[in-house]
Formats: sequence, structure tokens, C-alpha cells
Amino acid sequence: MVLKIVTLGSDLLKRRSEEVTDFSDIKRLVEDMYDTMYIAGGVGLSAVQVGALKRVFVIDIPDILNGKHVMINPVIKDLSADKSCVNEGCLSIPGVSSKVERPKKVTVEYTDIKGKRKTLKASGILAVCIQHEYDHLEGTLFIDRLTPETKIEKIKEFKKALLKAAT
Repeated sequence: MVLKIVTLGSDLLKRRSEEVTDFSDIKRLVEDMYDTMYIAGGVGLSAVQVGALKRVFVIDIPDILNGKHVMINPVIKDLSADKSCVNEGCLSIPGVSSKVERPKKVTVEYTDIKGKRKTLKASGILAVCIQHEYDHLEGTLFIDRLTPETKIEKIKEFKKALLKAAT
């Protein structure tokens, strides 16, 4: 089932998501999140973006090997000192993108959909995506990582796009 994506302006996006302790409804939520992400044309989606304050996100980067993941209760264990700037967008801020500086590599521990605890070391676009979605779980948007001036500019872009879509 395709869910409604929460967009910029909702206080929900600023809240820290809660640990998953009851896994009984997670499989359905994950399926719905994938459906929603695919319809919206994204490569990552956090549960908070569909209104569920749960520490869950899904990723599917079709152009890379092993680019599909479900991460439940993820914990970032290590970030590289080396950084890179990659253009990021967000399904919660449609039509807006900007270069964001992030560590090139990340090590994350998480529980998969089968309840197994795993560790993943990622680099490149997968590392960027993991950090972006993890930020959502912490109540942080990619625009929060920009300079104050650029953030204001991106919010104006979003509002302008909303007005245009409404007419």
C-alpha cells in the first residue's frame, strides 16, 4: 500500500524516532515503505517520512551490488574522517536538492527484517544514503546540514514549488 509522505513543515520530521521493540507489524510497514518509495522515485525512505516514529529505514539503490537494505534500530558505529560532497534530495522536500558534505564511509549495526543483527561497512552512494536516512531517525533533514543562508534558500525553493503545484 502506498502511504502519504510527510513533508517539510511537519513537526514529526524534527522528532527522534523510537526503538522498535515489537516486530509484529514491521514487515507490513517495510512493504508499504518500499511501495511508497518506488512510486515516489526515491532510493531511501525512513519510517518517520510516512508518519511512523520508528527506527526503521529502507534503501534500494538499483545501480549498485547489494544496494537493497532494511535497517531496523540502526546504530552508526564509525564514520571515516575523509569526506565528500554529494548532491542530495529528499522525498520529504520534493523538488529541492543540494550538495551535502558527509563522511565517505560508514559502519552501521542494525537488525534486518528477519530479526538478525548485522554490521555493514559502506562507501559511496550507499554510505550517503545510510547517513541521510539515519539522520531522519534523529530528526535531522539534509537541509539542516547546510549553511543557514543555503538552508533558507532551499526552504524558499520548496515553498515556491508548493505554490506552483497548488495552482
